[in-house]
Amino acid sequence: MWQGSAEAPPTARIAMLAPSMQPSERRVAEWIAMDADAAVERTAQEIADVVGVGRATVIRTAQTLGYDGYPQLRVALARERATAAPKQDETVDGTMLGALRGAVDRFSARLAHTVSAVTEETLASFVGELDAATRLLVAANGLSAPVGADLAMRLTSAGRPAEYVADTLGQQITASQLGAGSTCLVVSGSGVNRASIDVMTAARAGGARVLAITSFPRSPVAEFADVALVVAPINDSFRDELLHTSRASLMLVTESVVGLLVRTRGESATAAQVATLSVLGHSLSE
Repeated sequence: MWQGSAEAPPTARIAMLAPSMQPSERRVAEWIAMDADAAVERTAQEIADVVGVGRATVIRTAQTLGYDGYPQLRVALARERATAAPKQDETVDGTMLGALRGAVDRFSARLAHTVSAVTEETLASFVGELDAATRLLVAANGLSAPVGADLAMRLTSAGRPAEYVADTLGQQITASQLGAGSTCLVVSGSGVNRASIDVMTAARAGGARVLAITSFPRSPVAEFADVALVVAPINDSFRDELLHTSRASLMLVTESVVGLLVRTRGESATAAQVATLSVLGHSLSE
């Protein structure tokens, strides 16, 4: 069942929840996401006939997405379609530059959905945990590893020292030694990376708090965390999330979270940033 913001549009909810749905519900959800305009015009029974499932499955799918029933989902779809940016044709001129512009246009059109699952309460709790931790380990693996490394550096530069260990076994060893008062922050776009889950388990066993940034609210990483920020994937499918652009949205959110932490910490964070700039200035050659 959807537990994110009530303002999250249907297609963003589908992108985040579809991988964890029952197969029959996932077929309904993916059909709706593939042709939202057609879904608005059809009844639950008509969709059931097209997809090859029972009407009750369509209703359950709507409820899993956080709506009372299919009529409420239709209204939400209509609202989303009314405010959606027009689709861009990436092959409009057949050039590489045209394809690049098309990809950027599609990305920018979905950016508004990036934090549609985040609530004020969750965000405040997440930033508060970062601020209060006596020791902080940032862990990330696979395609999310560069995001984790960048986040640890940004946090440290903002006066919130953060450890980052690239080796997966090293992450587990460090996590197991964190202890009470410490925090382990895991970044995992897919939410199913085995190494990252093992790090979370080790941290929890040692008494540390566990935070997560991921793209799927019903993934093991999100469900295991004490507080999870769910960043809606830019693309519409789990496969796309694994292969393509969701790390860009994760990077955007992590940068913004550091900015919120700086605002929370006030003068101490500002002083740390000044010191960081001084180091950077001395490292530049003429």
